[in-house]
Amino acid sequence: MTDFTKNQSSDGDTIGALLAHNASRHGSEIALREKERGIWKETTWAEYAEEVLACAAGLEKIGVEPGKAVLILGDNRARLYGGMLAVSLLGAYAMPAYAGATLAELQHFLGEVEIVAAIAEDQEQVDKILELKDAGAKGIDHIIYDETRGLGFYEVEGLMSWDHLIEVGLHDLNEAPGLRDALLQRAKPGDPAIFMHSSGTTGAPKGIVLSQKNVLAAARNGHAAGAFDKNEDVLAYLPMAWVGDYAITVAAALLLRFTVNVPERQETVIRDMREIAPTFYLAAPRSWDQMLTTIQVGIENSTPLKKWLYHFFMDRAVAAETAKLNGKSGGALEPLGRLLGEAIVFGPIKDQFGMSRLKNAFTGGEAIGEDTFVFYRALGIKLRQLYGQTENSAINAIQAPGEVRLHTVGKPAPGVELSIAEDGEILVRSDSVFEGYFNKPEATAEALADGWLHTGDAGYLEDDGHLVVLGRVSEVMHTAGGERYVPNYIENRLKFSPYIKDAAVIGAGLDELTAMVCVDFEAVGHWAEVNGVPYVSYADLSQREEVAALLGEAFERVNKAVTKPLRLKRFVSLPKEFDPDDGEITRTRKLRRKVVQERYADVIAALYDGSKEVHVSAQVTYETGEVGKVERILPVREV
Repeated sequence: MTDFTKNQSSDGDTIGALLAHNASRHGSEIALREKERGIWKETTWAEYAEEVLACAAGLEKIGVEPGKAVLILGDNRARLYGGMLAVSLLGAYAMPAYAGATLAELQHFLGEVEIVAAIAEDQEQVDKILELKDAGAKGIDHIIYDETRGLGFYEVEGLMSWDHLIEVGLHDLNEAPGLRDALLQRAKPGDPAIFMHSSGTTGAPKGIVLSQKNVLAAARNGHAAGAFDKNEDVLAYLPMAWVGDYAITVAAALLLRFTVNVPERQETVIRDMREIAPTFYLAAPRSWDQMLTTIQVGIENSTPLKKWLYHFFMDRAVAAETAKLNGKSGGALEPLGRLLGEAIVFGPIKDQFGMSRLKNAFTGGEAIGEDTFVFYRALGIKLRQLYGQTENSAINAIQAPGEVRLHTVGKPAPGVELSIAEDGEILVRSDSVFEGYFNKPEATAEALADGWLHTGDAGYLEDDGHLVVLGRVSEVMHTAGGERYVPNYIENRLKFSPYIKDAAVIGAGLDELTAMVCVDFEAVGHWAEVNGVPYVSYADLSQREEVAALLGEAFERVNKAVTKPLRLKRFVSLPKEFDPDDGEITRTRKLRRKVVQERYADVIAALYDGSKEVHVSAQVTYETGEVGKVERILPVREV
């Protein structure tokens, strides 16, 4: 048994120090669970530390060292997380990429830094790397894979299984008794923890290296703000290339000894979540919306008695929660209704979706719809909002449990200073802020001017310190009449409708605002089935008159919430979703506005020239990688 006691640090200021501390003081506690072939396999902190050390020794053997990078490619797997930690111990760059990353996106990463190895989930990701090399990409001399299926007959130089890498590492650890200590103590607080990328909404993604000091400071700030407690059970399902996943399932998990539960596959997340029943859960608004849609679909397909009970208790709980969010009382009978509702309706729903043990539930990334937010709080899940960015390790501001408001993201977390520039930009200062964009001195100087991180977001602080985020400063636009607006702010409110998945608001320099929207195929498809509306495809469904009426209601609700000059006048429902593979949105579903406006220029023209309809030929990238077209005549509809 390895003795980790002498490797502990008094303040846990590095990944190695925390790993040693957890293995020494809490070695028998569960660090990881991973579901494989229907069975949850547990790994203790002592076992996890030993495997990470073996991985680090193996990676060092094949040339991983400071200044070089290891690509992490695939969906969430325990070994991929262990690989990231091992790379951090060596002072090198762990560079996670989205599982659906294209060859062009991966080629961009290769142009930034020397990638000497890759840790891939399975055959699909290995093939992607081999295709990249066949296309002339240099580097990635070694490929380590987790899932062995389909790879047994590959004869590729430098290709090896995870188990073989661990064997190599264990051999070196046993041959050099002092190597364990050296690996745990080698990295310093300023050394890399993770190499991530900006979303790339306005161009190529920029490299963002977060130090071990940055990510652990953010975890401490989040803990101090009450975002999470020690020993949380969390579900590792968010994309590994998104900073929110790293902040929770790696940094905070190390600092506060979370048990990280890795689902079997992305397709089994809901079922696996029910089995685990996590105590902490972070999801984007779209995920909360999808879960709400699934709940509502289930209720509509249930018996009349169940539907009556659901609406009896839920309608009253929603009314009470809405009153409380507006600073009023929930009513004298609310506690009794809550007690009965929990036993008959709320409890069973939460249990069905793995939310029965949730203590800390959060949404972030963009604004969440009022109806969705109130629904979960009425259900008994104390959903809260947080605000952060990759550049500051994910945590800036957090709503406290007793200070939840619909329009704010809470107060700055302890350890975070917030200020508002003269032009309305939100400025941040904290130990969690990165030191600059990788090899981009000009962009760094602009982002960190005057000792503050210039977030690029517009917002304001209320008198009591709560932060309101409006949207991107670069997207503050003006109509021809000089009316100021933030398109993302209006787009988010359109997406509060369960029937709208994406939206693009048009109007800069023009007399009035219009929009293009993409319907949510699952939600609208279910509505169509319930209401007997026939359709044969997404393109067909999106143009139905009955669906247009649904969309019109969403536009009317938004128009009631904005000033008269900013009311939306016309819209077009597009025949396909915005797709990251088509370059219209980023992997985190942020709109690439310039691409969309260029690609749908004819549609935009029709929204303003009095046309009643417009022909569109939209690009579609299929799962095979082939590119096709969807052609359709689209009605231009008045709101």
